[in-house]
Amino acid sequence: MTTTPKVLPTRSDEVVRKHKEFIWPSVTNYYQHPLVADHASMQYLWDIEGNKYLDFFGGIVTIGVGHCNPKVTEKIKAQVDKLQHTSTLFPNEAVVALAEKLAEITPGKLQKSFFTSSGTEANEAAIMLSRMASPSYDVVALRHAYSGGSALAKSVTAQSAWRKGGVISVGISHAVNPYCYRCPLHLTYPSCNVACANDVESVIQTTTSGSIAAFIAEPIQGVGGFITPPPEYFKIVYRIVKNYGGQYISDEVQTGWGRTGKKWWGIEQWEVTPDIITSAKSMANGVPVGLTITTAELADKFQGLNIATFGGNPVTSVAARAVIEVIEEENLRENTFVVGGYFRKKLEELQQKYPLIGDVRGMGMMQAMELVKERQTKEPAAQETNQVLERTRANGLLVGKGGMYGNVIRMAPPMNISKADVDEGIRLLDKSFSEVR
Repeated sequence: MTTTPKVLPTRSDEVVRKHKEFIWPSVTNYYQHPLVADHASMQYLWDIEGNKYLDFFGGIVTIGVGHCNPKVTEKIKAQVDKLQHTSTLFPNEAVVALAEKLAEITPGKLQKSFFTSSGTEANEAAIMLSRMASPSYDVVALRHAYSGGSALAKSVTAQSAWRKGGVISVGISHAVNPYCYRCPLHLTYPSCNVACANDVESVIQTTTSGSIAAFIAEPIQGVGGFITPPPEYFKIVYRIVKNYGGQYISDEVQTGWGRTGKKWWGIEQWEVTPDIITSAKSMANGVPVGLTITTAELADKFQGLNIATFGGNPVTSVAARAVIEVIEEENLRENTFVVGGYFRKKLEELQQKYPLIGDVRGMGMMQAMELVKERQTKEPAAQETNQVLERTRANGLLVGKGGMYGNVIRMAPPMNISKADVDEGIRLLDKSFSEVR
């Protein structure tokens, strides 16, 4: 008589069990058997069982200069030992040093910062300020957008899966987005003359009071699947927004800090100077921080009192300032442009090899592949996308997914990776696609 050997639970099994027991079930994890992270260094991450991964997603577009980059973490450690928290009631050297630097690297006359703890709060602050500064309450956003997890941010978001729970949708309208691969107007670029941009004016004329407080958009839609507008798009939209009295808010939570290459801010790639920039994520390389920066004139229009318990925290301020220094000292905006361009070329070569890859898009170190069952019909391949995620993990590569249909592979490696890292990532992607049924 033979007996089946008893399989003992791993450390990962125990962590996942407790996660299910004590964490909200709505906090979803990747993979059939979730990966339990243990430690990381620069472009690599290890799970609790000791498996090593090349990380091409960076904690959802957050690890901009590498995991645990010593140039950042050393300054964080020193600040923790010196002064960890004060709140906005007391100025500190770290927060004013960060704010002064931000005034230097942001476009136009943006020079007044308000710090919070997340991109959600940053976007809330931008919309609130715009409404205070305007006789209008109306805000226009784009379909497929994602703006955060609060009730107001969910109302600006335009994907059903992220709008559950009773959003505050009063005064929020959505124009069609510049999704060229799946044009909502069934046109083809460039013969379309960027008709989607003019829909912003139509929305203002038909769904608002005829004037707006603000227009808010991500230069590249992150959760939407790295949807990247054509070069004319935002210039047209900007003129429309200004004609109807609105403030232009550029949501740079994912596209900021050189992520798109050469420029500090994604919107600069479209040669538009916004009235407000919001950001978070890789701003402090994983330390929780949110930014809303605007002009002195607009900042003066805030009504009433304002406070942020964790806004301008000296530790997060030091971390964000250190990230900016690393980007400047190592010329990472240029590296992102060069290596990101190389990455894009290699992804397009994969597209030629695998019919499953319907579209490749993005900019710099924000690159995506939209997977389809058949290129002519563009039927979303959501199941196959999940298979790609499982196979890349098994092969030692971490990527993300997104898009309305859950069929977009999103990749946002640290901005200081090399072409050799790209070659290894492409090798693992190639192997993983070859294993997908």
